[in-house]
Amino acid sequence: MSSHLDIPVETPPRRQAGPAQLALLLAGSCLAVLGAVLIAPVLPKMEDHFAGVAGADVLVPIVLTIPALVIGLTAPFAGLVIDAIDRKRLLIVALVVYAIAGTAPLYLSSLGAIIASRAVVGLCEAAIMTCCTTLIADYWSGPDRSRYLGLQTLTATVAATVFLALGGALGSAGWRTPFWVYLVALVLVVPMAKLLWQPAAEAKPARLPPLPWRSLLVPCLVTLVGGVVFYALVVQLSFVLDDLGVTSSAAIGGVSAAMSLATAAGSASFAKLSGRRPRTLLPIAFGLAAVGLAIVFAAGNVAVVTVGAMVTGAGTGLLLPVLLTWATNRLRFEQRGRGTGLWTGFLFVGEFASPLLVAAFGAAAGGLQPGLGVLALVAAALAVVTLLVVPRSAAPLNVTE
Repeated sequence: MSSHLDIPVETPPRRQAGPAQLALLLAGSCLAVLGAVLIAPVLPKMEDHFAGVAGADVLVPIVLTIPALVIGLTAPFAGLVIDAIDRKRLLIVALVVYAIAGTAPLYLSSLGAIIASRAVVGLCEAAIMTCCTTLIADYWSGPDRSRYLGLQTLTATVAATVFLALGGALGSAGWRTPFWVYLVALVLVVPMAKLLWQPAAEAKPARLPPLPWRSLLVPCLVTLVGGVVFYALVVQLSFVLDDLGVTSSAAIGGVSAAMSLATAAGSASFAKLSGRRPRTLLPIAFGLAAVGLAIVFAAGNVAVVTVGAMVTGAGTGLLLPVLLTWATNRLRFEQRGRGTGLWTGFLFVGEFASPLLVAAFGAAAGGLQPGLGVLALVAAALAVVTLLVVPRSAAPLNVTE
């Protein structure tokens, strides 16, 4: 005779992420580029405002770059927190603090206090970027994961172009005005709280399993140099054009937009190319960047610079999703946050170092364009090195655990 205890208990179906979750995670990923570009157009006005402060010519640019440095230094720790505790809760808290710290320069009068608030923004960006990227990898697998990680890079690239234009437009009303945009983070808090969820591990381990350092170290080191290559023309393109006698903001904006469009196209191509192995795609991406930078180095007019910038953008647009997927695709759930945070940290340290290295190359080679020529050689060397160091056995990028 059977009892009610004999009735099989059905396992609740696993929650399936859809367009709403993807849209929220892509929107959250865009917030990390907000700190890098939004206030770039108002730096001259900010420098004029703080002209009486000793060292303002050095300190004001730090207002723009300090978030990237903080992301680079703290993203690995954010990854540790989300593996040990919770992805969703850290994301929600980081969004709220991001909005508070991001808008702080609206009322802060001290340049030192503004820089401190920007460091907090960087800390929040590290958490937001790591959480969003990790949740994309949690919610989807296989070709979908590769497609959406590529879409993440594409969305962030387009957002950087939009934020740059928005910062310039708002900056006409004063250098503080663009900081209002940081309130957009609060718009995401409620829908993320309602529609996102913390994925459940099959069994909560007593202690976190170690990271596979052997398989992570090479992708992260390549990403460090990749960050330098990726960010070089983002920062230097306007200065190259200025050296060629271009003074029109519209002309500079047009060339920058053309490069952003090519970067977006490179990112979009990853969805179709993710069935290839990193040993194939990395030399192509670095090779395109090398050719583009070499064209910029040799250019004597705006048209040639534009071509070089677009070729570079196509290469770097493909490069980032390839590097991210290569580094994190084979990580288990309990490792994914730390692995993603580590990769993010290496990328942003490279981006922070990019202007410093290009300046050093330029000082040694005799100018900005020759400095970019040296960087072209570095990218070409990376194209060869990745062909040698990436094992033939490395799985296609759309194959996951």
